[in-house]
Amino acid sequence: MLVSLSNLTKYVGDRCLLDNIELHIENKDKIGLLGVNGTGKSTLLKIIAGQEDYQGKIIYQKDIKINYLPQTPVYNKEDTILETVVKQFDHQDIHEYEMKASLSKFGIYQLDEKIKNLSGGQIKRIALAIALVKSCDLLILDEPTNHLDNTMIDYLEKFLIKWNKGLLMVTHDRYFLERVVNRIVEIDHGMLYKYEANYSKYLQLKQERIDNQLQSQRKRKLFLKKELEWVRAGVQARTTKSKDRLQRFEKLSQMKDVQLNGKVEMIHTMSRLGGKTIELDHISKAFDTNVLFDDFSYTFKRHDRIGILGDNGTGKSTLLNIITGLVKSDSGQVIIGETVRIGYFKQGHDDLPLQKRVIDYIQELSNDFVSDGQRLSAKDMLERFLFDANLQYTPISRLSGGEKRRLYLLRVLMEMPNVLVLDEPTNDLDIETLAILEDYLDDFEGIILTVSHDRYFLDRICDGLFIIQNQHLRYVNGGYSQQMDTSTKVEKEKTNSLQNYKKHKPVKLKMTYQEKKEFETIEDDISHLEKQMRNIEDKMEHIIQFDEIFKLTKQRDELQDLLDEKNERFLYLLELQEQIDQQ
Repeated sequence: MLVSLSNLTKYVGDRCLLDNIELHIENKDKIGLLGVNGTGKSTLLKIIAGQEDYQGKIIYQKDIKINYLPQTPVYNKEDTILETVVKQFDHQDIHEYEMKASLSKFGIYQLDEKIKNLSGGQIKRIALAIALVKSCDLLILDEPTNHLDNTMIDYLEKFLIKWNKGLLMVTHDRYFLERVVNRIVEIDHGMLYKYEANYSKYLQLKQERIDNQLQSQRKRKLFLKKELEWVRAGVQARTTKSKDRLQRFEKLSQMKDVQLNGKVEMIHTMSRLGGKTIELDHISKAFDTNVLFDDFSYTFKRHDRIGILGDNGTGKSTLLNIITGLVKSDSGQVIIGETVRIGYFKQGHDDLPLQKRVIDYIQELSNDFVSDGQRLSAKDMLERFLFDANLQYTPISRLSGGEKRRLYLLRVLMEMPNVLVLDEPTNDLDIETLAILEDYLDDFEGIILTVSHDRYFLDRICDGLFIIQNQHLRYVNGGYSQQMDTSTKVEKEKTNSLQNYKKHKPVKLKMTYQEKKEFETIEDDISHLEKQMRNIEDKMEHIIQFDEIFKLTKQRDELQDLLDEKNERFLYLLELQEQIDQQ
């Protein structure tokens, strides 16, 4: 056992993130930690890494070594890259050439560059290189694929597949979760749910869990409805009621309902897009002697879905900035149609006014928005994007990384674009929000142009690619997996899913003749048994002979068993009838 958590609780203000949870991490566990934005995934990683306080108990293996990659690493801005790395090691731990080799795998070469001159993505890659090269017993990674290009992600995936010690990570990369992890732990309303599964198996098991919880809840409510009638019976009947039965009613009535996560409701609106869209006419770009891409031309079709691929530093974000008019190309021109309205979802949170309240940030754009013919206030729109009353009056600086991205996305969509330009849209978004965004983009009637390292997202959304390679930009048909010659695997998975659906296609429910007859009389049967129970209890109050009391007690117990059996059967038939009515 590497780490054992028991009775662990964590509050942030009045909000309970983790409620008396328990978790055990074994030596070769590879755990993916999931949950919607703001549920406490990063907080739990910090607690286990020893960087956050908590209530409860954590036991660590003796002399355990933990490497922790935070979501947003912080270093001394005046240090160089090399100085920063050296501070993380004892000189006996590792040689300098090993440090340099690890950094080079993540595109870090200029070791005399100061931290203050680097982007957030470069700093994250330095931290990842440090985390992987240091020896440890438990590797904790918070969104390790953010800011990595596809080549680096491929390297990291192979590294972690071979990793033979403990691994705990938060990631939204679904291919990563499918291929690397052997356990998934989900945070849901302060509780932990554990699955011995990779991603696809987890989806199945999670749905089964929710279905079972909802089924138990339906049974409980049906039972409570019947018991409530019993509790409300006349005064004379109440005096003979069983104390145990009343206590059971009280206990069941106090149980909380199943809490399901809210789902983001996308804003379905856009401006009309005319026949003339966007034309790239012989554009090129270089910085000093560093050529990013040479002469390139392309005219966007009205329903293009294009992903941009290329290693870090090859000019993907620069290309987006040229198309959106923030950067001028060195040659040629970008011709924009008169009806084109671009919504630019940039990378990071640089454009967010961090001291402003959430609701003020949305209200300054509109407090009377129309979507699908419905008028929505800023409050309404924020609720659609899962910002409740408390979060709406919170400064943006206090939001989680994923909540900031979700707020920024809402603002972009409120501008009613007919061309969506997305720079790493999947960074920091939870998987449930990603799935909803993908559904929305499927129905979006304009142009989509995206830079993304998320391979699943690219496969789902894109039907064409701009590939930047060897200082040259070219267009190819097809999504990411087609480009990587893995389309056969994707098609096979789709075929298997279809076959499984046909195999397990639900049969229409109906009651048998005997069940119908039983359902008609079972309530009378239960009432008769309850009456017999009351008669026996009345007799027992007036008898003092032990033998007679023993005999009546035995009869009462037998009736109670029969009554319990009838109640269980009644609940089954009641639920069956409810499902038949819903068909």
